[in-house]
Parts: sequence; structure tokens; C-alpha cells
Amino acid sequence: MTVIRQDDLIQSVADALQYISYYHPVDFVKAVTEAYEKEESPAAKDALAQILINSRMCAEGHRPICQDTGIVTVFLKIGMQVQWDATMSIQDMVNEGVRRAYNHPDNVLRASVLADPAGKRQNTRDNTPAVIHMEVVPGDKVEVIVAAKGGGSEAKSKFVMLNPSDSIVDWVLKTVPTMGAGWCPPGILGIGIGGTAEKAMLLAKEACMESIDIHELKARGPQNTVEELRLEIFEKVNQLGIGAQGLGGLTTVLDVKILDYPTHAANKPVAMIPNCAATRHAHFVLDGSGAAELEPPRLEDWPVITRAAGTASRRVNLDEVTPEEIQSWKPGDTLLVSGTLLTGRDAAHKRIQDMLARGEELPVDFRGKFIYYVGPVDPVGDEVVGPAGPTTSTRMDKFTEMMLAETGLAGMIGKAERGPAAIEAIKKHKAVYLIAVGGSAYLVSKAIRKSRVVAFEDLGMEAIHEFVVEDMPVTVAVDSQGDSVHQSGPALWRSKIGKIPVVTE
Repeated sequence: MTVIRQDDLIQSVADALQYISYYHPVDFVKAVTEAYEKEESPAAKDALAQILINSRMCAEGHRPICQDTGIVTVFLKIGMQVQWDATMSIQDMVNEGVRRAYNHPDNVLRASVLADPAGKRQNTRDNTPAVIHMEVVPGDKVEVIVAAKGGGSEAKSKFVMLNPSDSIVDWVLKTVPTMGAGWCPPGILGIGIGGTAEKAMLLAKEACMESIDIHELKARGPQNTVEELRLEIFEKVNQLGIGAQGLGGLTTVLDVKILDYPTHAANKPVAMIPNCAATRHAHFVLDGSGAAELEPPRLEDWPVITRAAGTASRRVNLDEVTPEEIQSWKPGDTLLVSGTLLTGRDAAHKRIQDMLARGEELPVDFRGKFIYYVGPVDPVGDEVVGPAGPTTSTRMDKFTEMMLAETGLAGMIGKAERGPAAIEAIKKHKAVYLIAVGGSAYLVSKAIRKSRVVAFEDLGMEAIHEFVVEDMPVTVAVDSQGDSVHQSGPALWRSKIGKIPVVTE
């Protein structure tokens, strides 16, 4: 009989969440490095470089890889011969570990979890509760997987109930392009097949926790149907040409992981959940000897890359930029922007909308300004701001016409593609949409020289900040004519790869 002490589980969960906030899994680092070395698309190669530079900076500085420090998911396999020396429930122990991790004074993590999701949507302030899955198994140990799942990639989760004769590959190839770039490729696709609807989704999430080994599988050859399916989906998804950050390129997925389960004869449930460029998970075992010890990776496992932007990048002063200069920018152009940025995301946009509808004066003047879609991590020490990477811009699409027409906004910075309505508004108002690299939050934060909250302080990380930035790297995603790099880039690289017919209509 193994005795597991309450504080050992609490401390192990807390330590694991701190660990994964700044250490990418080494298999992921190696896979992105390989993708970077073979990438031929300049825009995608630059994005991969920024991801790798950011990753090394976070490993050295012990600060979050991404400003979205995720919703915590925990899988526990509890041995039947385990005895607990505890007064708290397992759920409460896990949540206390989350609370300790996210409030750690030396590395504060952003609290993103909201209670009352269909109503007031109030931040719980400590990122609890976690999503916890428990299984009782033979043995005298507790096996734990701790993950922090970002909202952008989680939002792209997909499920379908196929007919038994339907092709899983065809569904994946049809579905991945609809996911856009909001899940921050390149990453891992976790796929669950079988069981029931909820079982397939759980299998897909568990599959995301596995190590990257697709090249080893390719070298030795598949030995069963699932391995054959992994290889086929891996090859064909990369042939779509979506590329890093959706900019077009050779690598869209680093691996495809599949778990399956027996299912009803009339069904073929299939779930697909992507893990993003901020892949974060840790595995440990409690055997009664104390809290888990996670060994830090070696910095030698990271490549040394010193340049985050291409030599063709032009410098832009946002405080002096003219409409004529903005209209000269083309999709794929890389810029180093300096000057004043205002921030705002979902909650701030909704409040602005409500104020305008009531005829109230806004607390911030957006005329001629750029807005950055971001919810930064709180600063620690002498930081101006914590990691501050972009959030998925499509969530702000429904506010774009309002912001451009009624506030005088000049442009926007975020991540991923814009939808038809937002692109039409950008074209109509001769505005522009720029992107920063999702998965480079700490790198971006180093370009922010000053930060202050200027409105809606009660919204926490969703308050409107004023940033003063210097040489912040961005790429033109939608120009003033409504041309989008997220449409032209993947189409170009899909054509160059030449394995899957290009759909033109």
C-alpha cells in the first residue's frame, strides 16, 4: 500500500504548471527546429524563427511562452492500492496546485478562466477550476499528466459523427482549412476515433499529450491501421500548404497523434483537437516518496537563432504614419513598428459597442491609432509588461466595421486570418490588419517600452492598455485593398507543393 500525501500532489501540480509555462517539451523544440531548417517560405520561416527565439528566451528567463497561459487539464491514473493522507478531495488538491502555480510571485501566470460562462463571465482570478479526468487502475502509484491548453487552439476543436463507410482522411482534409490559423500552427493534431461523442473528444485531448515521433514512425514503417492513418494524414495536411501561422509553407503539422476505442456498429465518431505552437504538458508519477521532481531541459537543445525579422523589414513610426503610407503596404510585407499602440479584445470591444449605442463618449481616442488584440500577463520584477502575444483576431470581426467607422481607428494587430465581413470593412475604410506571431509572447513583450492601463481597469487582462513599442515585428496580413496573405499564401504553397489540386472557386 502506497501512501500519497496531500501536499505532494498539490506541490507537484503547482511545480508542473510553472515548469510547462516556460519549458517547451524538447521533442517539440526539435520538431520546430527541423521545420525551420527546411522551410522555403520566407514568411513562414520568419514565424518559426520567432517561435524558437521566444522559446529559448522563456527557458532562460522562466517566463510564459504564451500570454494565454491556458485552462488547466489534468489526467490522473490512480492505482487501486493507493491510500491518501489527505483531508481534501482530489479535485480540491489539484485546484489548490493550480492556484499556487498561477499566483507564483516570481512567475505570475495569466488567469483566463471565467465562471458563469453563459452569464456574467467573471474571472475566477486564480485560473481555477481545472478540468480533471480520473481513472482508477491496477497498481500502487498515481500517474499524472498536467497540461495548459490555450483558448485559440481549443476553439478550433472539431467533432463529427461519420457514417461507418466515410473516410476519416477526407473529413480531416476538408476540416483543417476551415480551422484557419487561430490555433497557431505548426502544432500537433490529436485525433480520437470511436466510443461515443464524448469519448472521442477525450481521446483526442489525450492524444495531444503524446510525444512527437512521426519521423521515427516513418522510418520504421506503419504496423497497424492507426499508424497508417497517422502517416497519411500527416503527409496530406502538410500538402495543404497552410504553413506556420497560416502564412503558407511546408509545415502545418509537426505530428498527428491518434487514439481509438471500440464503437457502435452504426457509428464512427471522430474528434480532432489541435495543440498549438505553445504546446505545454508534463508527465510525472507519485510513488509515496514525495513531490515529483521535473528535470529542466538543457539549453543546448534549443537552436541559437539571433534574428527574428528578415532583412527586408521596414521601420514604421505609428505616431507619424500617414494613410498614404498605410495604403502602400502589401500582404506579406514585414514591418518593425514603433510608437503608441492601444490594446483591446473581446470584453473591451463589447463595452465600446454598448457605450456607442448609448451615445456615451469613449474614454480613449482611437483616431489614427492601431489597436493590438492582446491580454498581457502581469509584469514581475522590473518588467514593463509580462508576455504579450496576440490573440485570435476573428473574434473581433463583428466589431471591425464599428471600430473603423465610428472611432477613426487606422489599423489592427492580432493573429490569424480575418473573415469576409472584417476584410470588407478594412477595404471600405482603407485600413490595414497586421499580425504578430502567436507563440512569441515573451519576445513581443521585449519590444514594449512603456505600458499603462487607460480604460476599463475592472476587466483585468482585458482592460485597455496604452503600449509604447520599439521595433515590434509584424507582418501585413490584410492590406487596404482587402487582399489577405492568409488566402494567397496557402494557395501559393499548395500549388508549389503540387500534391493536392488547388480549388479556385
